[in-house]
Amino acid sequence: MKNLAVFCGSSNGVSEIYVKEAAKLGKELAERNIGLVYGGASAGVMGAVADSVLQHGGQVTGIMPDFLKKREISHKNLTNLIVVDSMHERKARMAELADGFIVLPGGPGTMEEFFEIFTWAQLGLHQKPCGLLNIKHYFDPLISLFNHMTAEGFMQEKYREMALTAPTPQDLLNQFSNYEPPAVKTYLTEDQT
Repeated sequence: MKNLAVFCGSSNGVSEIYVKEAAKLGKELAERNIGLVYGGASAGVMGAVADSVLQHGGQVTGIMPDFLKKREISHKNLTNLIVVDSMHERKARMAELADGFIVLPGGPGTMEEFFEIFTWAQLGLHQKPCGLLNIKHYFDPLISLFNHMTAEGFMQEKYREMALTAPTPQDLLNQFSNYEPPAVKTYLTEDQT
């Protein structure tokens, strides 16, 4: 894996552990020579993971819509900042550049980014790993919901298993290294393959 996209909050959260664990992820990415692709902000969990990758000699690509850059929340020290026109273009560029996707604690925007990329995996639009870094059990309710969806017949078990989870960056990245996507019927036309 050359680059991983990270979806996470632009807030710190109520516990300092969220920022600390984001920094640990950043360090682990840099030590494994894996570039970070993320939303480009300097604040919160987003800023913490980017700062840590940079502090440990890694590469960071931020992708930010112009309207957010104008609010002066973009990180000023990135390896590369790509300015796009919309949130849709941001997500498409992140998906294009990343070899996998990690989700850290965040709010509705973080969840929306994760659910879209996770759905794309279920549809066979990509075969990249998707993982939840379950800091302080933040994603336990979501994991429980996925289990409920599976039990109630709204998600197949093979798709449920596509949502990798781990409490530490090392554990999650090790799962990414060993990830074998399930056989999924793709919905691509011949022109798209």
